[in-house]
Amino acid sequence: MKQEAKSATSAPTTLWDRTRQLASQEILDTALRLFTQQGYDETTIAQIAREAGVSQRTLFRYFGTKEDLLGGGQDRFGQVLMDTISEQSAEAGVWEALRAGVAAVLALHDSREQALERFRLLHNTASLRAGWLEKRLRFQENLLPLIETRMDAATGNKGAKARAVIATAFACLDAASMTWVSNDGKGEIMDLYDECMAAVRG
Repeated sequence: MKQEAKSATSAPTTLWDRTRQLASQEILDTALRLFTQQGYDETTIAQIAREAGVSQRTLFRYFGTKEDLLGGGQDRFGQVLMDTISEQSAEAGVWEALRAGVAAVLALHDSREQALERFRLLHNTASLRAGWLEKRLRFQENLLPLIETRMDAATGNKGAKARAVIATAFACLDAASMTWVSNDGKGEIMDLYDECMAAVRG
């Protein structure tokens, strides 16, 4: 897995910015550790704040919801996905553009270990999985115009076909990450993603 993520925002340049970034990272690391040790639903916001050495009020200034503590907010996932697909050349096909977006999102993880724990929590926690499915539908709708513009002009009913293509890409990401978790992080998610895509595309 690629370790260096493309930052969704510019790097902090002031002491205040760097301090906020360090505090934010400390809260995220603490939350992920507690989620992993005792379960997502069993971990409280109060406990995370206490372990991270901040007040609950401060914690909520950095993160709007408990779900955001799993990785800085899934809205960032959607934004990076859209930005990356938009940046692909006009010659790139829909599958190629979507693959680039998936790779960029996976690169947001700081390490393989972090990615493994986050995916394990996502796939094994019903409340997180339900929230992810809801947001995924919104991401898919947001991607629709980007994918439609890359489809052959002669393609009939581009809306339906674009939706099918996007849904397939997300389903392959789910299958790849679930397999990666069941294999305890062996191999590369993108290799598994490519295998899944090859299977469905025949």
